[in-house]
Amino acid sequence: MSERRPTLLLIHGAWAGSWVWAELTPLLQAQGYAVLTPDMPGSLQHPAEPEKLSLQGCVEHVVDCCAGVDGPIMLVGHSGGGAIVTQAAERMAERVAGVVYIAGMMLPSGSGFAEVVAEVVKSEPAASGIGPYLQWSADRSVSWVPVAAIREIFLQDLPDDLALAAAARFSLQPEGTRTLVPVWTQARFGRLPRLYVEALQDRSVVLAAQRRMQALVPGAEVVSLDTGHVPQASAPDVLAEVIAMFASRHASAG
Repeated sequence: MSERRPTLLLIHGAWAGSWVWAELTPLLQAQGYAVLTPDMPGSLQHPAEPEKLSLQGCVEHVVDCCAGVDGPIMLVGHSGGGAIVTQAAERMAERVAGVVYIAGMMLPSGSGFAEVVAEVVKSEPAASGIGPYLQWSADRSVSWVPVAAIREIFLQDLPDDLALAAAARFSLQPEGTRTLVPVWTQARFGRLPRLYVEALQDRSVVLAAQRRMQALVPGAEVVSLDTGHVPQASAPDVLAEVIAMFASRHASAG
C-alpha cells in the first residue's frame, strides 16, 4: 500500500496574506507535498462582502479551496489563522489528517484570544503584544499596524531589508476576521492529531500566551523554534522540516 501524503493548506494571520508563505511553500513542495495558500476574506488580496467578514466566511472559503483536493488535508495556521484552522478542522474533520499551529491561536471552544491575553497579562504585561500599537478607523471596524511596530513586534529577527520589504505588504484587517472565537467538539476537532510550533522569541503571541493555550487545549505535540513571530520568514528551512515530519507521521495508507 502506498502512502497518501496530505495536501497542506496554509492559513495566514491578521494583517497578512498568502505572501507570508513565500519562503516556506517551495521547501514543502520540494519534500513532495502539495501546498495551498489561500488569502482569507478581508485581506488586501481577497476583498469580500461584509457578510463574509467572519469566522464562518473564512471557513467557507477554506472548504471551497479544498473542494478539488483528492485525499487528506493538513491544516496549518499561523497566529490568528490558528482560530480559522480550528474551526475548519471541526467542519471537515473526516478529511483532516492533522492540524499545525505556528505561534497560533489554539483556543478553547467558545473562547477568543483576548481572554487568553487578559489572564496572561496579569503576570506578563508584554502579553498585550501588538495590541497597544494598533491604529484604527474612526468606527473601529478596521485596524492596521504601523511599519515600526511590524518591524519590532512581528519581524525583529529578520534583517532590516527583508523586514521592511515584508512590512510594506501588511494591510488593513477587518475586525470581523480578526476577533475570532472557534466552537468545536471533542468528537471532531478534539480527536485530530495536533502540532504546536512555539516561537520562543515571539513578541506578538508571547511564549507565556502560547503555553497558556497549550495548557487550555492539551494534547498537541510541541516543537520549539528560537524565532520571533514569523518563523516561516526567519527560519523557513527548519519550519519546513518540522511540518514535513509531522505530516509524514500522519499520512494515510491508500
